[in-house]
Formats: sequence, C-alpha cells, structure tokens
Amino acid sequence: MNKTILTAFLCCFLGFINKTSSQTCQGSLGDPVVHIDFGRGSNFFGPPLGSNTTYNYVASGQPSDGSYTIEKSVNSGGAWYLLPNHTPNDPDGYLMMINASVTPGIFYETDVATDLCPNTTYEFAAWVSNLLVFSGIKPNLTFMILAMDNQVLSTYSTGDIAESSGPTWKQYGFLFSTPANVNRVKIRIINNAAGGTGNDLALDDITFRACGPAITVGLDNTGQTEKMICEEGSSPTTISAQVTGSANLQYLWQRDSGSGWIDLNNETSTQMTIAAQSLPPGIYQYRMVIAQAANFSSPACRTASPIVKVQVNPTPKPSLANQQRVCVGNVITLELNGTTGTYSWTGPNNFSSTERSPVIEKATLAHSGVYQVTVTSAGCSATAQTYIEVFPLKIAAVDQQDVSICKGTSVTLRASGGTTYKWAPAEGLSATDVANPIASPGITTVYGVTVSNGACESTAYVVVNVLKEVMADAGSNRAIIEGQSITLNGKVSGDHVRYFWTPSNYLDDPSKLNPIASPPEDITYTLNVWSEEGCPGSTADVSIKVYKKLEIPNTITPNGDGINDIWNIAALESYPGAEVKIVNRYGERIFSSGSSGPKSWDGKRKGVNVPVGTYYYMIDLHDGQKILTGSITILR
Repeated sequence: MNKTILTAFLCCFLGFINKTSSQTCQGSLGDPVVHIDFGRGSNFFGPPLGSNTTYNYVASGQPSDGSYTIEKSVNSGGAWYLLPNHTPNDPDGYLMMINASVTPGIFYETDVATDLCPNTTYEFAAWVSNLLVFSGIKPNLTFMILAMDNQVLSTYSTGDIAESSGPTWKQYGFLFSTPANVNRVKIRIINNAAGGTGNDLALDDITFRACGPAITVGLDNTGQTEKMICEEGSSPTTISAQVTGSANLQYLWQRDSGSGWIDLNNETSTQMTIAAQSLPPGIYQYRMVIAQAANFSSPACRTASPIVKVQVNPTPKPSLANQQRVCVGNVITLELNGTTGTYSWTGPNNFSSTERSPVIEKATLAHSGVYQVTVTSAGCSATAQTYIEVFPLKIAAVDQQDVSICKGTSVTLRASGGTTYKWAPAEGLSATDVANPIASPGITTVYGVTVSNGACESTAYVVVNVLKEVMADAGSNRAIIEGQSITLNGKVSGDHVRYFWTPSNYLDDPSKLNPIASPPEDITYTLNVWSEEGCPGSTADVSIKVYKKLEIPNTITPNGDGINDIWNIAALESYPGAEVKIVNRYGERIFSSGSSGPKSWDGKRKGVNVPVGTYYYMIDLHDGQKILTGSITILR
C-alpha cells in the first residue's frame, strides 16, 4: 500500500466516532475495571504484544497480510484512512493496526489480570475501524470471553464491518456474566474473513464495565441534572436516585471535585442533601454507586448512576468605605472594590447607577445619606452600603487681617468658622490648634489658619506687623564760635514715629530732625522720639560748646607809652588749651606759648625788642577748628 499523508481525512475524523447498536448495557455501568488501550509513549511505534497474538509485529506503517503494528495513528495513506488513536485526550496513546492474514483465525488473545466479581454482569466493549478507503474484503470479528479453563462465557460477532465515508471508529459490545466460581477470564478475538485486498482494521480501548440496574437521578425532586448555587446560599440541595433492581443492593454516593471520585462514606441511601454554604466555589460532580451487598466492597462490582453537576459560584464580596465626608461642591466617588459583575446602585436624591464606581459631581446637602450597591455575578448577589455625609462649605474668618504690635509685646489672634483650627507657622504662637492663640513674633509674620468642620476646610491669613523699636540719636557733641550756626545731626528709627527737640531756644524749627542751632553760649539739646502706635519712646542729648569769638590785633606799638604796647587776643582765655606761635618772614620762631603759658606778646624776643616789621602768627585752639593764621605789624 502507498504511504501518503492525507490531512483532509484526519480533519474529517472528528465527525465519525459512532457507537453501534450491539448488545451493550441498558442499565447502569461502572467505571472500566479492564481497559486495554495498547499503552502510550514518546516514540511513534509502540512495543510488540508478544504472545497475545500470532501475527507478525513490524515497526512500520505498512504491515503486510498477517502482520500488525502498534502506533499512534494510521497515517500510511493510500488505501487507508488517516486515523489517530481512539483514547480521548491522549495524543501519545497507541492503537493496534492489523493487516489480516489470508487465513481466518485468532489474531488476539490475552488473559485479563483484573479480578472480576462472581455472579456479576459485565459489558465488554471495543472500538474498531475499517481502514479501507474503497470497497474490499470487510473485517468480520468474533469477540469471546472465556474462563481460564476455556469455558466460553459469552461470544459476539460483528458481522461484516463496512467501509465508511471517512475515518471512523465504531464501538462493538456485548454482555457476559461471571459464574459463581469464576473471577478471572480471558479475551479472544477471531478474524472471520480472509485476507487479501482489504480486511485491514484498527483496534483500541477494550473495556470491561460492570452492568447493573437502571438508575435515574435528579436534583431537588426534578429531572434536572445540573444546578448552579451560590457560595453563601441559604437553601440546601437534594440529590435523589431511583433504582430498578434487587432489594439486596447497597448504595454509596461519590463526589468528584476535579481530582477523581471519592466516597462519601456517610451517604448510603438513595438520597443525599448538600447543606447550604458547605462547599467552597467550584464544580462538583456527584453519582451514586451500587452493587449487591456481598460484592459492594470491590469497585469492580459496582455500577454508577448518571452524573449530576453542582456548580458553586462565589458570592460577590463588595467592599465600600464605611463612611465618607464630603464638602458641598466637591466630588463624591463611590469607590467599589473586591468584586466584578453587574452593579445596581441606589441612594438619596433619587440616585441610581449601573457603573462599578459612579461619580457624583458637585455634591449638595441633598446627597447626604446611605448609598447601597447590589453586585451580581454568575447568578449570585451581595450588597454593600456606605454613608455619605455632605457638609456645608465653611469659610475661615479672622477678626483682623492686619494687626500691628510693638516689639516684645503680643496680640491675641481670633479665628472662627469651624470646629478645628490649625495655625502655621508655629513660631511665636502660644498654640497652633486653638481658635484664639496668643502671637508674640519677633519679626513681622504672616500667620495662616486652616479651619475645618470635619469635611470642609478653608484658610485665612493674618499679618502681624512687629513695629521696630523706637530709637533716638542726637549725634555727637559739637562746638562753634560765638555767632556761628550749626545743623544738628538727629537720627531716629522705628515705625510710625514722631519727634521734636528741647529746648527750642535758638533752633530754627524744633520739629525738624536736623534743625539749625545758633546758640550764643553752651547748650544741651534733647531729641525726643515717640511712637504713634503707643510703643515706648526714646531720647538722646547733644551738647553744643560755644566759644567766644577771637579779636586778633594786626598792629602793636611797643614803645613804652602804655598805649598798644602788648599784642593781646581778647577771649583767648576761653580756649585754655590754645597754643600760639609767631615767626618772622624767614620762618624763625620769635614767640611761642604752650597750652598753659601766657598768650600775649610784648614785641620782644628773649627780652630784646624785635625790629619794626611784619611778623606772622599761628593759633591752634585745639577745639577741632582749623588753625588760625595771619600777620602782625610792629611799629614804634
């Protein structure tokens, strides 16, 4: 036969798995106690069957007449359909592919290694496929169940297995019963047709299943076999079974939650109840197994009811904040967590929504109240609530936005409008969490107060101006010559100050900071400064020394007549520290007087009259004034 890959035939295979109308069990079936599926493996070809067949094993996809192979799928193509193994969900499983011998006879026989139950009816079933894509010799098989001593317990012939329009598996089965003294059997399969052009077949999934009385099941006294319940439901679920059969039957319920069937050892009647809230979310299958009481301990003797399915869906667990406080005009966000599904919201002011987390813009007092959401998922519902409290908008207020204090003093700040207060900065405040703290800042400070009523808050500000300390500076003491004037160098510092000089005698304007003083004699002036804000004032003094005006003669006649014989400077005695020096035109010293010596000159040098002529004087008063200079003429 030619080996051609016919992918189209493989695609068609899914639509051609049939069960024949052979003598199969019409009651309840147990789990397979024998299952021959020829194994599985990573290699495409499986191992030979050994003494279980007289045919010749080949590791080839094209066995000749009288040969067989164990392979994952028939894929030789040509005269044969492309056919995968039959075992469900087992791509690595093997099938037995047979090219029948030209001589009819036994081609498969094996001892069954499983102990069966005596006096029990079993269904034998096998899946067979006629592989020919055209009309030819048709497979014709006889299945036999024999006791180990070759006593025939049952036999069944398929008759001619006709070709199909595509790759097709067909199940053939029949019933057999074990005698009271038989618990081990063997299987024999005979090829009744001659080989040659045709009689090519595949064999897979040979099973024994116990066959028992008919069983019907239902949920909650209905014919329903499937039900969805909620994890936190309040009603129990009842599963009932009706059995047609012997009164000596024993019952046991089983459950499969995804890891295989387990016995529910306390459920031994034809009805069981699943208590509400007893199962976590998941899919649960239930069935009742039955057998004669004497054989019940062996799973090989049991048959099972149809399966009922209970799907426990998780109950939604919506989560909402217990309470929200919102200010009028702000946004209300109904934030839902912890679940998915469909949503139904209700609330005050005729509120409704189907959004997961709806938003209410511009809250008003009418939006205060309880909001409830019902979440539904997979037929299960749960509710959650939250309380929204909408507060009227509070405006922070202060009694004064601008206040002035003298340095070193304090002022009480006053705020209103809420239930809690928070002042900042904290420097200079007696407290930050009261409505009326005492402020004693060292410098001008802007204080902010945030006022809250539990949900709404606003902020107001107070400027505390710290007035500078009042200081007076009258300047350094001064000196003038009689008849002169001087400007007083008064200076003041501080905020909002006023000032004046005392006494006002000889001042052009005592209210000026820098008045002109023209005193005729020594005097002390006081600069008086005070604050218009009532802060402490300040004073400072300045003394004016008034020197007498000097009258310096420019000519003397020292001739002894008692008239104008002496150079004498009037009022020089007012300058006790004065020094006088007289020089000739050559710069030679003619006369000098220290700070404590005589200040008058008689026109002599060392007791001798100086020549007539012009001489020059220098007078240093040592009072901060410049040195006085000039000339003096001697006449005789």
